[in-house]
Amino acid sequence: MLIREALREDLGSRGDVTTELFVPPRARLRGFVRARQAGVICGTLIAARVLRACDPRCRVRVLVRDGGRIRPGQTVLAVSGGRGLLSAERTALNFLQRLSGIATATAAYVAAVRGTRAAILDTRKTLPGWRALEKYAVRCGGGRNHRMGLYDAVMVKDNHWLRATDFASAVRELRRRHPRLPLIMEADDLRQVRRSIELGTDVILLDNMPWARLRQAIRLVRKASPKTLIEVSGGVRLKDIRRLARLGPDRISVGRITHSAPALDLGLDLA
Repeated sequence: MLIREALREDLGSRGDVTTELFVPPRARLRGFVRARQAGVICGTLIAARVLRACDPRCRVRVLVRDGGRIRPGQTVLAVSGGRGLLSAERTALNFLQRLSGIATATAAYVAAVRGTRAAILDTRKTLPGWRALEKYAVRCGGGRNHRMGLYDAVMVKDNHWLRATDFASAVRELRRRHPRLPLIMEADDLRQVRRSIELGTDVILLDNMPWARLRQAIRLVRKASPKTLIEVSGGVRLKDIRRLARLGPDRISVGRITHSAPALDLGLDLA
């Protein structure tokens, strides 16, 4: 469905007017999708589906599988077919560049925390309609997925703290209705950390804490509730990630690996 909508957006009601006017109907084309910078590739099968949607008889050979590292000049896909390849080019590259950018950004964070106990997680800060693809790209980059949506985990955030009154009753009801759903409590201060421990939360998310308070909160949770997972989040930057991981959290969630990842530079060159 996403591919169909993307092509409809590009082709409109008239189709690819330029290609229809300037490229003969029986033309046979051959080309290569090549990397123009180093990174981690993701989205090859999506790109192939886009190409086949515009030219069902085209041939696409994947030379680097999703999750593979690429160097500048390396060929990722070899394609051949009719003029429909030109109509599909931009849409196919949009998917491939966007997803590869996310995989590449994720891989940089994963590499930075290697050797620590911390895993890199994504967030729900994704493009509408793209979440499954973007979270797949995170996995290709070596990261892990946080909850997919509001339905597969309970996450009490700052606005819930402001409005909720009887937390204990809500937690009991959660355990009764949805015993398999994890409970994540976001904490901004040590008071909320202590309350989260009392409620028997599965994951305590330490959000936007200063370094000194963050260190104190991690020590508090480790001592009072060793089995509780500790997650850190809030404006996490690559230059700080190693220092953050050394504080000892189990997970670090990074919104910018999806919402701010630059597209990887890839291009389709006809032979």
